[in-house]
Amino acid sequence: MAGKDEVPSTVERSDDKAERTWEKTYDSAMDSYDGDGARARRTAFASLKHTHEKVGDHWEPKDGKGPSDEQAARGGRDSDLPTAGGVDANASKEHLLDVAKKLDVSGRSSMNKDELVEAIGKANNRETARARKKK
Repeated sequence: MAGKDEVPSTVERSDDKAERTWEKTYDSAMDSYDGDGARARRTAFASLKHTHEKVGDHWEPKDGKGPSDEQAARGGRDSDLPTAGGVDANASKEHLLDVAKKLDVSGRSSMNKDELVEAIGKANNRETARARKKK
């Protein structure tokens, strides 16, 4: 499986289901898109975001399956909608507050939902960068 060699570090630090989902989707997309690795990678992440959300430097299973943001719900590679970068923007504000607490996001209690999504995304990026430096 070519996907096994291409698994991103954030997925490697996640549960087995996340890794299997990413690998299977990547391999299938490589076949479908005539070896276009960048497109296969985007497709694999899109698939992963339906079952997992990014929390810090890894992916955790979501409470329910489904798109993580408006871009994922709409689909299609030609959309100009921004993604939430793995943050489950469709989750409840309470859930986002819990994730923000895990990530020690300061000022979270006074943030609205959109601000929480943005702050979690930034915290995720920081944690991923830290984890990659440790390698």
